[in-house]
Amino acid sequence: MLGRLNHVAIAVPDLTAATAIYRDTLGAIVSAPQPLPEHGVTVVFVELPNTKIELLEPLGADSPIAKFLEKNAQGGMHHICYEVEDILAARDQLQASGARVLGDGEPKIGAHGKPVLFLHPKDFVGTLVELEQI
Repeated sequence: MLGRLNHVAIAVPDLTAATAIYRDTLGAIVSAPQPLPEHGVTVVFVELPNTKIELLEPLGADSPIAKFLEKNAQGGMHHICYEVEDILAARDQLQASGARVLGDGEPKIGAHGKPVLFLHPKDFVGTLVELEQI
């Protein structure tokens, strides 16, 4: 079911400062900020030869990232994203095996313009998992 690692997401309290660290200190190529109001975040992607790092900043007080940063003020790893060929088939297979899909269970369009779902961290050894259809 799982394909490639698409990205590792890191929640940050200051997207401009985090972007500067990756771009200026580490010499990485970093995308322009992309607000995603439907997900309550602004994101940038750090391009790596084999995957991406997604830096997430809260967009509004109701952002799930704002809640994460209340517990982790300096930021930290938020989720890991894997690619799947068919997100609905993956969802159905996971739910049949007892995994919980967050939200209403229907895919939403993610930062790459592709359908995504999130899986409950308690079902995946404490890690929030995002699935993205390729």
